Amino acid sequence: MEHYQLIKIAHSAVAVLVLLGLLAHVFMLWKAQRSGDAGVLQRKLKRTRFISMPVLALLALTLPFSGYWMVDMTGLPLSQMWLLASSLLFALLVILGLLLSGRLRVWLALGETPASTGLKRLCMAYAVLIIILLIAIMGLMGAKPV
Repeated sequence: MEHYQLIKIAHSAVAVLVLLGLLAHVFMLWKAQRSGDAGVLQRKLKRTRFISMPVLALLALTLPFSGYWMVDMTGLPLSQMWLLASSLLFALLVILGLLLSGRLRVWLALGETPASTGLKRLCMAYAVLIIILLIAIMGLMGAKPV
């Protein structure tokens, strides 16, 4: 059973890292946008788009595999409602992540030109929805019957 505990700790650590990383980047980009310096915002957008988002996406994509591995080790059936709901929420999370990545690519392509308010609001809406979905998935995982 020591493998189960190790996987559980690693799974939980990755989930927390993804959530904290996303929150940190939302705050960082919001602060850079509020400063008014287009050059700083472009550098932070570029760093977020090319380094941080792929790393966070890779970490997030490991979560279903380690989660299903833990479920298999405990012998729970995969047809439980909390597991199915979290799988559907994770699929929605991936779609929203791809949409956010596309919007950030458009924002980055603008260069020094200021982004429209609609683009900024859409990026923020996607980020907030992703955070809500991550918290909902964590809540489902925490409220499981085992």
